[in-house]
Amino acid sequence: MREFGDYGLKICRYQGKLFEESLNLSGCSTPVFIRRFMMSKIAERMDREGFMFESLSEADAIAEIEEQYGKSVYGKIRYSREELYWIGYIYRYWSYTRETGSKTLYRIVKPSELQQLYFPYHSLDPAQVIERILEAKGMDNDDMVKRGEVEILRRLRKEENR
Repeated sequence: MREFGDYGLKICRYQGKLFEESLNLSGCSTPVFIRRFMMSKIAERMDREGFMFESLSEADAIAEIEEQYGKSVYGKIRYSREELYWIGYIYRYWSYTRETGSKTLYRIVKPSELQQLYFPYHSLDPAQVIERILEAKGMDNDDMVKRGEVEILRRLRKEENR
């Protein structure tokens, strides 16, 4: 598990603010935006160390996501600003401290699940939130590591078969 320091705090706050700004800057529904983000090239870059040195504004990040996937006005579900900030923060905290990719996290816990957990969990420490989610899903950190290894092996097999 990675130590959560100043860089971790900054990147978590950035992603929280990015999710929050999606209400103003993205035309699609919240679940669609979050799915697009979690599968995006920006999320991949954020999963690696050094993203905060890019100095990319939230508006530029959303524009890059729309460039990657195209503009969309699909869906009507919109989460509150507070929920969005918290969901973005939790996803990034989990990714950063557990060194888990955004795509993997999206497969484990969907935005709708996090939205339902906002009221009971938003005042907890992020590490406690992650522990409770993993416990509820019958998983632990070792399961996360094993799933990551399996995912890497599957990707390698696909590349070999091309």
